[in-house]
Order: sequence, then structure tokens, then C-alpha cells
Amino acid sequence: MHDIEKVYEEYFETVYKYLFCLTHNQDLAEELTQETFYKAVLKIDTFRRRL
Repeated sequence: MHDIEKVYEEYFETVYKYLFCLTHNQDLAEELTQETFYKAVLKIDTFRRRL
């Protein structure tokens, strides 16, 4: 669980800013950012790191 928290802390601002640039809407960007991380958490077990 700590890894997910680290990823969230590290990438939240970047994802939010990207979505804000696309939407020009603070509320929508926040909602989409939360949805993005929610879906990532749901699919974390299917992630395969390629080196």
C-alpha cells in the first residue's frame, strides 16, 4: 500500500496539471485525477514492469 501512496504523491500534481490544461476546469480536473488514480489502483495487479 505504501508504494501506491508514493506513486500518488509523486504523480498527483503532474496528472492534475495535465488534466487541467485539457479541461480548463479545476473541479473537473480534480475529479478526473481522482478517477485516474482509482482506476490505476484497481488494475495495479495487472501491471508488468518492463526493463
